[in-house]
Amino acid sequence: MQRFSRPERRINGPTISHLWSMLRLLDVLVQLDHLKNAKASIPNDFSWYKRTFTQVSGQWQDTDSMREELDDLQIFLSTRWAILLNLHVEMFRVNNVEDILQVLIVFVVESLELDFALLFPERHILLRVLPVLVVLVTSSEKDSESLYKRVKINRLINIFKNEAVIPAFPDLHLSPAAILKELTTYFPKFSSQTRLLTLPAPHELPPREAQEYQRHYLIVSHIGAIRAEHDDFTIRFASAMNQLLLLKSTDGSDVDWSKEVKGNMYDMIVEGFQLLSRWSARIWEQCAWKFSRPCKDASPSFSDYEKVVRYNYSAEERKALVELVSYIKSVGSMMQRCDTLVADALWETIHAEVQDFVQNTLASMLRTTFRKKKDLSRILSDMRTLSADWMANTNKSESELQSSQHGGEESKANIFYPRAVAPTAAQVHCLQFLIYEVVSGGNLRRPGGLFGNSGSEIPVNDLKQLETFFYKLGFFLHILDYSVTVATLTDLGFLWFREFYLESSRVIQFPIECSLPWMLVDCVLESPNSGLLESVLMPFDIYNDSAEQALVLLKQRFLYDEIEAEVDHCFDIFVSRLCETIFTYYKSWAASELLDPTFLFASDNAEKYAVQPMRLNMLLKMTRVKLLGRMINLRSLITERINKVFRENIEFLFDRFECQDLCAIVELEKLLDVLKHSHELLSRDLSVDSFSLMLNEMQENISLVSFSSRLASQIWSEMQSDFLPNFILCNTTQRFIRSSKTVPVQKPSIPSAKPSFYCGTQDLNSAHQSFARLHSGFFGIPHMFSIVRLLGSRSLPWLIRALLDHISNKITLLEPMITGLQESMPKSIGLLPFDGGMTGCVRLVKEHLNWETKSELKAEVLHGIKEIGSVLYWMGLLDIVLRETDTMNFMQTAPWLGLLPGADGQILPSQDGGDSPVVSLFKSTAAAMVSYPGCPSPTSFHIMSKQAEAADLLYKANLNTGSVLEYALAFTSAALDKYCSKWSAAPKTGFIDITISKDFYRIYSGLQIGYLEESAQVTSNSPERLGDSVAWGGCTIIYLLGQQLHFELFDFSYQILNIAEVEAASVVQTHKNSHFGVQGWEALLEAMKKARRLNNHVFSMLKARCPLEEKTACAIKQSGAPLHRIRFENTVSAFETLPQKGA
Repeated sequence: MQRFSRPERRINGPTISHLWSMLRLLDVLVQLDHLKNAKASIPNDFSWYKRTFTQVSGQWQDTDSMREELDDLQIFLSTRWAILLNLHVEMFRVNNVEDILQVLIVFVVESLELDFALLFPERHILLRVLPVLVVLVTSSEKDSESLYKRVKINRLINIFKNEAVIPAFPDLHLSPAAILKELTTYFPKFSSQTRLLTLPAPHELPPREAQEYQRHYLIVSHIGAIRAEHDDFTIRFASAMNQLLLLKSTDGSDVDWSKEVKGNMYDMIVEGFQLLSRWSARIWEQCAWKFSRPCKDASPSFSDYEKVVRYNYSAEERKALVELVSYIKSVGSMMQRCDTLVADALWETIHAEVQDFVQNTLASMLRTTFRKKKDLSRILSDMRTLSADWMANTNKSESELQSSQHGGEESKANIFYPRAVAPTAAQVHCLQFLIYEVVSGGNLRRPGGLFGNSGSEIPVNDLKQLETFFYKLGFFLHILDYSVTVATLTDLGFLWFREFYLESSRVIQFPIECSLPWMLVDCVLESPNSGLLESVLMPFDIYNDSAEQALVLLKQRFLYDEIEAEVDHCFDIFVSRLCETIFTYYKSWAASELLDPTFLFASDNAEKYAVQPMRLNMLLKMTRVKLLGRMINLRSLITERINKVFRENIEFLFDRFECQDLCAIVELEKLLDVLKHSHELLSRDLSVDSFSLMLNEMQENISLVSFSSRLASQIWSEMQSDFLPNFILCNTTQRFIRSSKTVPVQKPSIPSAKPSFYCGTQDLNSAHQSFARLHSGFFGIPHMFSIVRLLGSRSLPWLIRALLDHISNKITLLEPMITGLQESMPKSIGLLPFDGGMTGCVRLVKEHLNWETKSELKAEVLHGIKEIGSVLYWMGLLDIVLRETDTMNFMQTAPWLGLLPGADGQILPSQDGGDSPVVSLFKSTAAAMVSYPGCPSPTSFHIMSKQAEAADLLYKANLNTGSVLEYALAFTSAALDKYCSKWSAAPKTGFIDITISKDFYRIYSGLQIGYLEESAQVTSNSPERLGDSVAWGGCTIIYLLGQQLHFELFDFSYQILNIAEVEAASVVQTHKNSHFGVQGWEALLEAMKKARRLNNHVFSMLKARCPLEEKTACAIKQSGAPLHRIRFENTVSAFETLPQKGA
């Protein structure tokens, strides 16, 4: 300033470069002063140092000078705005410094009003120094009002009002109004500027004005316009790039077209820089506004940083900030990628702009406007000498041009070849200086702005041309430094820094929930807007920027370590949350597709079960994510985590099933189907492990010799502990239902989990739960289908064998109990007398069955028979399901195997001899490919033909499957053989002994009439507790022991029914009341009739499924002698092929 204020200065000035240097230096001083004022740590640390120094310096010599320096330093640190005050004192020792300050203010005001600053940091520099410059100028001893002659005060007021808050540091802000008011204490002359001092500070704004400022500063108020700008720019930029690539690929293209394409590319780059600068400035200014207006509704326990960041951004504001960050990063990345492609075009365009100005525009001015002004002509000639590229000129040389200037003739414009040679920074600075010199004439007191025409002899048109080119020169340096400019405009690392609040809160670091970058990531993951998910990685670029600042700009390793620790923690959480989002989406998609269409059609609000599509493809394909200098394979991390989640989900479903009864098997299958379908959908975009592999792994069924899977073991355990003791059979509905009197079973509580482990969302969970509840109260055919599908052919035989062993064990346990009942029976029991009537016969049966002391033994025997019957009926249901499944498999495989069903149920080949269709197909293909000379690997087709033969043998071997029920009956018969002598005594005379009382059918007959009699009593629930399984178990044992006919002839309830029928018929014949003879026994008779119908049904089924070719007492002659059934040779007996246990 002293150099340019001397009257005897040899050069005019200051230049634009000088002005910017002064403004940047002043900005640094203002920032330092503001930092010293705001941070209490600096004076506090110094006070601690001074106290320590005083304690240890008592024994030193000559400490007075050191104490004076310490006192001076303490005064400096404790005085607000001390740097600015010292600057004011030193500055006004220079004469005429007010002129330079006024020039600076004029330059700042015009630059702000005309958007002369291309980059937002330059604009913020101008905003920060302007209030300080105004205070310095108006506090001068000279005429302070001379400033307002050059710059109207309204212009200053408008700038200060529009920019109420200015960013100073990432976590500190400045307020021009607050600065002006505070500085009146230190600059008394400024207190007379009442119009400037009446501007309100941010905390003094009335509510209505605060709302207007909030709309101005908040991004959410402008995001619609920003979105339109982004879309429009990206389309036009891509079009310009396509034109440029087309130009590069075309040889000998038209010069005019080439100039137009490259000029358009230059304009797009400038527009891109302006957009990035404007968008980044909005983020800076919104943060400054938030720091100046903390959340007022926050709890007092919240820290100051939480009040200005965590609880100061609404969900919509976070969403808008994420969107703007993604726009900045995407546009910046797009422009950075084409750096080398556009470099030549930019250099060539700038070269053309400069050469056109210095060779054509200046030449015209030299011939006309400045022809008789030698001083100005010399400056213009110097500009041409500095910048003109005569090597590219195809017209006149410089000497010819100068001679033509004095000739006064009109010359045509110079034509020069385009060259990719950009001007140097020195040339740009010199051109700016010379243009400013031409306009101002070196007069610092010239009224008006930089290019104001008041008092100027330059015509308006020429002045406009000079001004336009002058401002273009300001852009050239940033465009030539392309990569640095893009990096500066896209650097958002300031969003992480919070050192001021760490110090004021007295903490080492805040939780990640308070970190703004993580808040943005969390906002994306929690947002219902699925389109925002593609921007989920953009906030992590903030960490890259902040780490770059910490290492390169601040050179602080501890800051980088803090950033790295936070990034490691945040990225782990992010991957986990992202995988949860992905898993939930695909799970919901699968559950929605598997919903019953009839349910959706009947629903009043079916739209809530629809899943909105999410664009996850790009995220699932990302293998190179740059984070703190490392390349992370996001796809691999997601795959690893998704595999783990699938296993956890399968584990949870099994744990949930293990806490429920067997009826939950349908729900388990439904949930596994949803999980499997979601696996199929996810496998289209991600290489996850095979679902069958994961399922077998969680079932502990990986080994080749493992047949008892976890699910099969649980089903067997559940049948032992709960199903067989507590469920009763309803033969009519073919269902097992839970008895009202059950044996309590201790089970763990059902585990709870997130909705994603069920069907994805709460609505879909409710829909599928409503389906599961339909099957939760019984066990029947649907449950058996689920068991067959879930266990498969590998674990189902193990379960069948376990159930058959259970039958054998139950028969073994029943043997001593039945022996105990046999001992209580009389030695002989005859037929019930018809003349005793029904009442007498019932009383006589009770006398025969002397079991009053053996009620517990009776109950145990009935429960044992019930369990045997339940297992056999369960096998019958399994046989029905397996037959349907085998039929379906046969329909699918028979055409490939060349098989047809015969008339008698036999499977016949569709053609005599030869190979099956599938084998013939692959053999013919292999033969054709071997003979084809162009086949690269004929051996692979030969291998496929061999594999087809192996598949043919495998599937044919599995077609002739037997009946599970017949096998179970044969097994039960074999288990009964060892007790046949005790439970079925052979007649000594060869004729049927009607008085025998020790056979099993007698025991079961007594048990049956006992619980039928109890069923007639209203208060008893015994039949409901036992169900129809007792009949199935008892009748099966009777049938397999060959006692069916004995039972049908001598059963107590059957005889009583016959007596009741005869008694009722005799009453009708005597014309008496038809209900007289059986009055009081209606309930018992109805129960007996129901039991007889059920027994007949069971016996008919047993005769059809297990004919007794080798058992005695299958038929009886009229004389009473047994007749053995002829064994047909073409009938394969189950008793010959049955593998005996322990054999």
